[in-house]
Amino acid sequence: MFLVLGLGNPGSRYVRTRHNAGFLVVDRLAERQGTSCTKRQFASLVETVRLGHESAVLAKPQTYMNRSGQAAASLRGYYKVADEDVVVIHDDVDLPFGDIRVKRGGGHGGHNGLRDLKARIGSDFVRIRFGVGRPPAGWDTADYVLASWADAESDQLPELVDRAADAVELVVVEGPIAAMNQVNDRRSRAAGDP
Repeated sequence: MFLVLGLGNPGSRYVRTRHNAGFLVVDRLAERQGTSCTKRQFASLVETVRLGHESAVLAKPQTYMNRSGQAAASLRGYYKVADEDVVVIHDDVDLPFGDIRVKRGGGHGGHNGLRDLKARIGSDFVRIRFGVGRPPAGWDTADYVLASWADAESDQLPELVDRAADAVELVVVEGPIAAMNQVNDRRSRAAGDP
């Protein structure tokens, strides 16, 4: 059993913001299975699906970003999910917009959702990092991630959300190392690097 946790903030005010990239990806994964995350459990919207031959609980914590860890800890405990089978999708200002990366563990980099997750469940989870880029000069990072996508970004979102959903499926079906080798290498291949 896997726990696939998309980070974001609940409510219509945040739907189209960069900080809700994780929610977008979980919604896409559910959509691919012909369902949606509408069941309420442990302060989250959840749905259980099959990804390949594996069962996975898709979850969108409704506790606001900086308190995501409590929902994650409750779901992980209830479903008896091993630490290494927790997959977290989150926005990342340290990656350029359009970059998708797979990583195991690591620091929180100032991301409040990751900070709370690390405090509540440790750091041995797999991360799908959804690049949103750095804020423009003069912007506060918090204001930037809570702002709506730019029009040019919105045009590219469907493809990026699909790529991130593909990365989650790779982690579940083939394992994190195979996913890292395929997903993280994509940018260098696209740039023509050997």
